[in-house]
Amino acid sequence: MKRPGNGQNRAKRAFGQNFLVDASYVDRIVRALNVTSDDAVFEIGAGRGALTEALLDTGSTVLALEIDRDLLPVLHERFSDRSNLKLIDADALKVDFASLFDDNAIVPPAKIVGNLPYNISTAILQRLVESRSLFSLAVLMFQREVVDRIIAAPGDSERGFFTVVTESGFEVTKLFDVPPTAFSPRPKVWSSVVSLTPKPSSDGDDPKFRRLVSMAFAQKRKTILNNLRQYSPNAESALNDAGIDPRRRSETLTLDEWLRLFQKLK
Repeated sequence: MKRPGNGQNRAKRAFGQNFLVDASYVDRIVRALNVTSDDAVFEIGAGRGALTEALLDTGSTVLALEIDRDLLPVLHERFSDRSNLKLIDADALKVDFASLFDDNAIVPPAKIVGNLPYNISTAILQRLVESRSLFSLAVLMFQREVVDRIIAAPGDSERGFFTVVTESGFEVTKLFDVPPTAFSPRPKVWSSVVSLTPKPSSDGDDPKFRRLVSMAFAQKRKTILNNLRQYSPNAESALNDAGIDPRRRSETLTLDEWLRLFQKLK
């Protein structure tokens, strides 16, 4: 197989690039995705192709997105002999996933994988929540502090809007941590890999639900009632009807309580 030449694939700070180079972690990610030759895998950010190569070796069809145009010719050369790769020049924040699948003859649900830069992780994950009917499983890597926010339990100070929105769309399981030494260049922080299994559609998909949660976390030191007074004049009665003490803070609520409160405020 052809390999990229020196100087063609340097990491770019603008894209938040830290390339995974430790083969043992590549293998763990692919095993967590449980890929077979019958699967279609959507990779966000092919980078230098370490994960792409491992996915291709499973025999699955790989639809790999890469925004860095300097890396695209490197990837095309490296994988010129792989008929199961579809390499796409696109921005994961802008591309329509359903149209992308259709244009490339990918029949959903697909599996999704990626090492997501910190600067786009929140936005990408929210897009995946909205498009989760296209996926059967996602295995994603984020900076560890992002994962701490994603999996924060009720009562944890890290719990916030991002947590509730993710929880409304996915069953989330933290799989393992990845040290800075697994990347080139080495980041200053640890990363973590999570598994996300899509949930059925629910009230959590309603934009009004997201607005409710967003306003409730506007000032985390305030009680949920104080935060929601501007959302609805009926906030206090709705909280009482939902069995939620208005003096509680937003980070203490479970997803079921959020959904129950939303029903009372609809």
